[in-house]
Amino acid sequence: MCGRFTLVTNLEKWKERFQIEVIPFDAKPRYNIAPGQFIPAIIANRGERRMGQLRWGLVPSWAADEKSSYKMINARCETLNEKPAFKQLFARKRCILPADSFYEWMNAITGKQPMRIMMKTGEPFAFAGLYDTWTNQEGEKVHTCTIVTTKANELMKNIHERMPVILKKDDEDLWLDREKYDQLQLQSLFTPYDSSEMTVYPVSTKVGSPKNDDPSCIQEVDIGSLFED
Repeated sequence: MCGRFTLVTNLEKWKERFQIEVIPFDAKPRYNIAPGQFIPAIIANRGERRMGQLRWGLVPSWAADEKSSYKMINARCETLNEKPAFKQLFARKRCILPADSFYEWMNAITGKQPMRIMMKTGEPFAFAGLYDTWTNQEGEKVHTCTIVTTKANELMKNIHERMPVILKKDDEDLWLDREKYDQLQLQSLFTPYDSSEMTVYPVSTKVGSPKNDDPSCIQEVDIGSLFED
């Protein structure tokens, strides 16, 4: 799964990496992004990319209330075309969610140890996401999203059985193209990301609280021999 991630890369690199001309909100470094928060998201219309913000935790357009958002921060890639909450979104409402690392918790002798997973280069990357718009009783529109997950790669398998779908840069346009829907072609993008390009290290347990959002969240910590055999 994916329940926390970061986006600390400077804005100019965002624009270059994600082919965005305008960032229409005040974007600051974020060291501990959590479900329920608004996160940067990119959609495309006829090849033109636009960035905005979506609330993390999907609320389907047909939902009676917002309670589902707590359960739908992730969507398993294997069942996107089966579950009512995701089927139509998979066909028409795909987005990419910029990140530069994510956290996952590993079993250790002293309990759950958070680990930071990122590219060896430190470069930002894109999660595959789905989005929808729900209207509350007051008529206000709420734009929400979920992160698609796949099975773990070699780097991740000793930490967690799942990981977010990280798109290759050359595949982002295909994922964003809402005018085309080739189910098999899109499903081919769900291969776990090449572990040889990624790295991982332990961080402070303070990332367990979304109240903590500062550079200390991404600092490596010395954990000694805490891991289970």
